[in-house]
Amino acid sequence: MTFRMCTMALDWAKLAVVLLVLGCLTDTSQGSRSAHEVLSHARQQLLDNITTGYDPRIPPGYETNTPITSAVQLYILSIDSISDSTMDFGMSMFIRQRWNDNRLTYTAFGGLKNLELDTKMIDSIWVPDLYIVNEKKAYFHVVTVPNKLMHIYPNGDVFYSMRVSGRFACNMHLHKYPLDEQRCSLRLESYGYSVETLLLRWNDLPVEKSPKLSLPQFEMGEITDHICDVTYAGVNYTCISMSVKLSRNYGYYIIQVFIPSILIVLLSWVSFWLNIDAVPARISLGLLTVLTMTTQSSGARATLPRVSYVKAIDVWMSMCLIFVFSALIEFAYVNVLARVEQRRRQTIKSRGQPPDDENGKTEEDSPPQKKGKFFKDAIRRERARNVDKLARIIFPLIFGIFNLCFWTVYIFWQPEEVIAAEKEMMLEG
Repeated sequence: MTFRMCTMALDWAKLAVVLLVLGCLTDTSQGSRSAHEVLSHARQQLLDNITTGYDPRIPPGYETNTPITSAVQLYILSIDSISDSTMDFGMSMFIRQRWNDNRLTYTAFGGLKNLELDTKMIDSIWVPDLYIVNEKKAYFHVVTVPNKLMHIYPNGDVFYSMRVSGRFACNMHLHKYPLDEQRCSLRLESYGYSVETLLLRWNDLPVEKSPKLSLPQFEMGEITDHICDVTYAGVNYTCISMSVKLSRNYGYYIIQVFIPSILIVLLSWVSFWLNIDAVPARISLGLLTVLTMTTQSSGARATLPRVSYVKAIDVWMSMCLIFVFSALIEFAYVNVLARVEQRRRQTIKSRGQPPDDENGKTEEDSPPQKKGKFFKDAIRRERARNVDKLARIIFPLIFGIFNLCFWTVYIFWQPEEVIAAEKEMMLEG
């Protein structure tokens, strides 16, 4: 340690001589050109002095046994491709850190405010071993050069920034999908240093976002920051996290899912206005709506994970399928009631006896037993027509009540899992 201090004193003495020469040269007629050369040489000498005897493997404050505080700030460039099936999101950002390293102090000269290090020299300076806990896949940008910068100030403050893009896990609660809100977080920790060596803390302005930041499927809400120091294997490690609230834009689902499914349900009710004897038309209409509803239900849930709980889209699609299937069952019941007269006529013809109306007889000329059969058949056909008339009122009424309950519940209801997650974040903050 004494040897390093003597070496640094000697280097600073050399630098003082250089600065003295610089002052003399500025008084001469050709001083401007010489001053520029001396200033360039002085900066080079300063960089050599800073790195001479500097060990980037040892963190600042190691000798005094005091933790170094690194102030972290995130600048969000973009958030894209939020995936419900894999429960993750893509984000591009700048991670900025600021800490103090007393081994890098120097005396400013010639209007020098800070030293801007080249990317090749950054590896020779100690930096905090920050990593992102919920990162799935990430990378540093290296086109056309590594997107990193480091500024060193005279008092030893170090400003370090790097550009990172990747995919990060986001635990989503899809009970209200697609009327849901999600909270996606970013958790940063020190991988190897305990709180006795390094403390990660948020800057006064923790998170900034680009003014041009926009999301196609979500509205970006409030951003909250937390301190979440954790313990692994009995060792305390520093941790900070931030979470962003994302409200899903359900206009797309209104157009692509809800309105088409409502139209399919309304189409299934057309059979109630068709004649009870129009069997081919009513069967075709009923089967068409059932198959279409089944296909749309499968397509709407194809991009969702196979979770064990019921989602809002499941409730909607299931109820719409029940409505169109019930319309088909209603036709089957009406058809059973209406076929009695047709079966009676076919039975009489098969025995070689023409129906009474074909013999010129009316219902009044028929015997009492046949009058009872005519009357009974008329009652059955009238009952079938009444079932259709009743369905024209009952089906729209029940579907309207279901819509009222569905939209009221899923707009204002908050799942217990979401409430518990928000309380946990509040406790961390």
